[in-house]
Amino acid sequence: MAYTAADVKNLRETTGAGMMDCKKALDETQDMQKAIDYLRAKGLAAAAKKQSRIAAEGLISACVKGKIGALVEVNCETDFVAKNDDFQKFATTAANIAVDANLTSIDQLLSAKSPNSHTIKDNISELTIKIGEKIDLRRVEVLKLEGNGMIGSYVHSGKIGVLCRVETDKDVTGNEAFRDLVKDLCMHVAAASPQFLSGSDIDETFKAREAEVYAAQLKEQGKPEAMIPNIVKGKLAKLASDVCLYEQAFVKDPDTTVGKLIESVGKTAGAAIKVTKFIKLNLGEGLQKKEDDFAAEVARMTGQN
Repeated sequence: MAYTAADVKNLRETTGAGMMDCKKALDETQDMQKAIDYLRAKGLAAAAKKQSRIAAEGLISACVKGKIGALVEVNCETDFVAKNDDFQKFATTAANIAVDANLTSIDQLLSAKSPNSHTIKDNISELTIKIGEKIDLRRVEVLKLEGNGMIGSYVHSGKIGVLCRVETDKDVTGNEAFRDLVKDLCMHVAAASPQFLSGSDIDETFKAREAEVYAAQLKEQGKPEAMIPNIVKGKLAKLASDVCLYEQAFVKDPDTTVGKLIESVGKTAGAAIKVTKFIKLNLGEGLQKKEDDFAAEVARMTGQN
């Protein structure tokens, strides 16, 4: 991999590690994902906790109507524009249209008609001219419910958006404890960033990668080689409590797990409750802010000026 200054910058924003450490990681691994794991192993990054770092401005908007919900990410160039009333209204309109027409792709949404009879794509062009910044409708996620239950949503400061599908064996949408649970589950996903629903969903590739990182971390710490396999085994046994929704400590009450909370509310509501899917969007994932001075500095240090 012949990496660029942009790769170094992206790795730094993803992991929070120092610039020269990022350059060394890419030199050693020649691969972005391996570079992230390299930095984690060296104790220079906590990749799983850093991937929500914001790399672009804009807004995430959510809309839920009945048994369907949508998240839409609209990007702009500056935070100032992200706070503009017209920009925020556009994001809200886009999310509503995605729900009303069940539009699951950007192309579908761009072609859809808005309340002013223009397409969303035309509205973006008009908004770009009016505001004076590039506007980009970047992502749309739609979540549907077939039977009993509820689709919940939560947006934090326009920068984190969550949808959560909670299914039940009977209609308990009128139950206050159940509605509160759905809201709390969305907020928990936003705060704790689970990657899987439960331990049984963790794939072997993910486990193997984590095992390699754990082993490298322990070796870096000077642990005896003979002890490392058993320590890694113990760490893997606790992996679910870090990355799985049901096994995570509930953010509002760390003394209980999300799974136990769901079970408790199920008894109160008189229904079997199960989370079957969640979606989380972090504003600007994979994008980069315009930082000319920093980019120039990276270029100088990587010999690409």
